Amino acid sequence: MAPRFLRSIHVPHFKNTQDSVPARFFEVKSVTIPMSMHIGAPARPVVKVGEHVKTGQLIGEAGGFVSAPIHASISGTVKKIDNLLLAGGGTCQAVTIESDGLNEKAEGLKPPELTDLDSFIQAVRDCGAVGLGGAGFPTSVKLKVDPARVEYILINGAECEPYITSDTHTMRDNPKRIRTGLDALKRFFPQAQIYIGIENNKPEAIRTMREYTDRVELCDVVELPSSYPQGGEKVLIYNTTGRVVPEGKLPLDVGCIVLNATTLACIGKYLMTGEPLTSKCITIDGSAVKNPQNLIVPVGAMIREIVEHIGGLKCEPAKALYGGPMMGTAIPDLDQPILKNTNAVLILDEKDAKIPEPGPCIRCGRCIDTCPLHLMPTELEQACLKKDVKRLSELKINLCMECGSCSFVCPAKRNLVESHKLAKQYVREAGVK
Repeated sequence: MAPRFLRSIHVPHFKNTQDSVPARFFEVKSVTIPMSMHIGAPARPVVKVGEHVKTGQLIGEAGGFVSAPIHASISGTVKKIDNLLLAGGGTCQAVTIESDGLNEKAEGLKPPELTDLDSFIQAVRDCGAVGLGGAGFPTSVKLKVDPARVEYILINGAECEPYITSDTHTMRDNPKRIRTGLDALKRFFPQAQIYIGIENNKPEAIRTMREYTDRVELCDVVELPSSYPQGGEKVLIYNTTGRVVPEGKLPLDVGCIVLNATTLACIGKYLMTGEPLTSKCITIDGSAVKNPQNLIVPVGAMIREIVEHIGGLKCEPAKALYGGPMMGTAIPDLDQPILKNTNAVLILDEKDAKIPEPGPCIRCGRCIDTCPLHLMPTELEQACLKKDVKRLSELKINLCMECGSCSFVCPAKRNLVESHKLAKQYVREAGVK
């Protein structure tokens, strides 16, 4: 084991749902499934309004190499295909399906036959797998590499964000799926050392993963400190292999592939059953939620319907997020669909949602001391305010992973992450490398 990062922070865990009963599936009245739930080209709808579809049926074909197919998450009738405003401000086509209450599975769903690496990658693509920890990068693209270049495969089960426990439940409740996915990885990447990284505040998940991987050659469960941002890709790589991903490079450039634990479970399920990605385990939590819990819900289910199903809210929500409080994306209201890469929905009351008024920087250096990538957030903020793209490039703004550690520790409550995101945009527009 390599020495662990010294620069990390301890955020409140708020893992209210970690020890709750296993996640449950529930039926919905309708789903609205966006054709863009992944990095890359949007999928193209292959169904028409009025058409009857079944669960697992292809409704959107991949729009390019960096893309992913999309499948019906319920059975029913296609009511409309329309443009949908996404949380990030963009738009894409979305297919709305009204449930027939039967949840019939599409005909012909069966485990794929794996004969070589290409057939395995095709199976991963066909199942619609993307990075389910939030990134949304098509997994088949990540795996389409020369196996000789892959020295390590890292399964990310850290789940370091406050509140979120959906990956924990997946590891705990569906270890057979993860084991099936691991067996396939070992078959086609036989020389790779596999590490499953899990924070030490998830002892049951650690025990379960060790039990199910005990006899897998070159596979170890690594117990990581429960510090933030332990689940960041570059942090996980360093903390398990000791390798550093250089600026502008990918994990593969240092011999690594990183997969989310739930993504691997999704692949394993497809290899076992032939059923593509149509549902997600998500955490519903936050100070405005009456009964925080994990649920398995269809992709495209509306957040408002899910919240009503679990007992509603304690008060008027002041803010809602896809994901956790550190790196989540704010959404305008609860009439938003669950996406493939939605691991949690956080709904906050007015007290927790209030944004503190920023004060002047007092030059305490806390942001510098805690940055896991050894950047200088306060200097980056000043360069951003001046729109000094040359200085931003010199300070390695593109290394910033926007984890929010600097903002969290700042006693002046400076909006450091926001300025870093803006700074990256300035650098991109200027074309500075």
